[in-house]
Amino acid sequence: MSICYRHAVTDAATRRIGGCAVTLVQGDLTAAAVDAVVNAANHSLLGGGGVDGAIHRKGGPEIVAACRRIRADAWPDGLPTGQAVITTAGKLPARYVIHTVGPVYSRKPEVPQLLAACHENSLALARTHGLRTIAFPAISTGVYGYPLAEAAPIALGATAAHVARHPDALDEVRFVLFDAAAYAAFATALAALRT
Repeated sequence: MSICYRHAVTDAATRRIGGCAVTLVQGDLTAAAVDAVVNAANHSLLGGGGVDGAIHRKGGPEIVAACRRIRADAWPDGLPTGQAVITTAGKLPARYVIHTVGPVYSRKPEVPQLLAACHENSLALARTHGLRTIAFPAISTGVYGYPLAEAAPIALGATAAHVARHPDALDEVRFVLFDAAAYAAFATALAALRT
């Protein structure tokens, strides 16, 4: 399945949590001019379909070269689900790419925790590198099959919890959502979020 990321931002919603703006936009993650974009990577870190393929294609060979070094040095068997690593952003407008492997959807009790860990570990990595703005896709909601209505509250809840623990670390956490269905699911979850 090939996904085309050509449309511009068409809608936006923002909610402040402490000093951090949590923003939802419908648009192209690869066009986000932020400190870091988060890649919904696969275990190999070498690119794939969906947002992962788009980031690797638009970012260029510098990203895959950095991922190969990470595989060789730290994760020879592949990046485990829920973990996160950081690389150059290559030709993307972002400064860095944070790669995280989301869980394949199932009813196993650890799956929601793994999805939350993707967000928590990505945010922690951004914080430790002094990054102030980060943009996420809807992790695991493509070929990994996570229903948007279940993924959105987990993603936003993990983000809100991280921001509450580190209120001055980030200026903006942006969720760049590919289509209207993803945007609507995240908007519903953002409106219901208790902080």
